[in-house]
Parts: sequence; structure tokens; C-alpha cells
Amino acid sequence: MHSQPGVTTCTAINFAEKLALFSEQWAPKVIAEMNDYQFKVVKIEGDFVWHSHADTDETFIVLEGVLRIDFREGAVVVRQGEMYVVPKGVEHKPYAEREVRMLLIEPRGVLNTGDQEGERTAINDVWI
Repeated sequence: MHSQPGVTTCTAINFAEKLALFSEQWAPKVIAEMNDYQFKVVKIEGDFVWHSHADTDETFIVLEGVLRIDFREGAVVVRQGEMYVVPKGVEHKPYAEREVRMLLIEPRGVLNTGDQEGERTAINDVWI
């Protein structure tokens, strides 16, 4: 079962169907919660901002495309069907040459830009 607060259903969540509901990029949408963690789908293309999350790890699961996560001392490439966990406190910058569709897993209330609020900061807790 999955649930939006106050709602319980017995329907599987289809990532492609959820991703088809919006077109904007860099704006994660919540599709489920588990304890205090949210599962968010997002579309990205281009460069993001350097940021870190002091209190939590962040999980990136690539559903479509190729994601590069830059670090100050290197980078990791995450392809469709792969995932990567950025440890808490590690400065990173996601990049996608072409649109990437992915699933993020992080605690409720985490800003997408971490410690670097600005024009790329998305509104939190937007459910689809």
C-alpha cells in the first residue's frame, strides 16, 4: 500500500504515469511516503547548483537517461536502472546533458537545493 497523508489505496504507483503529469524540470513531486521519507519523481536537464544536505543522505535512482553527479574531487555517472546515495554533508551538483527522469528518496522537508536556497529551490511537499 502507499499513501498520501490521510489516503490509503491498493494501487501500484506507476513512475511513467506520474512523470507524464508534469513537464517542469528541477521541481520534485512527491508520489509516496514511508515513515518520514518521501519518494519524489523529478525531471532534470542541464546544470544544477553546488549544495549539500548537512543532516541527511540523498538517494538518486535513474529511471530514464544518464545522470552525472559532480563532487569537488570527481564525479559519478548514474545510468538508467542504477542508483547512487550521496552521503550527508557531501557537496554535490547534479548534471544531465539530456533530460533525466529519476526517483529521489529523502526525508520529508528536505529542500532540493540543500544549503543553497535560490532560483532553483523547488516548493516542497507537492504531491501528484
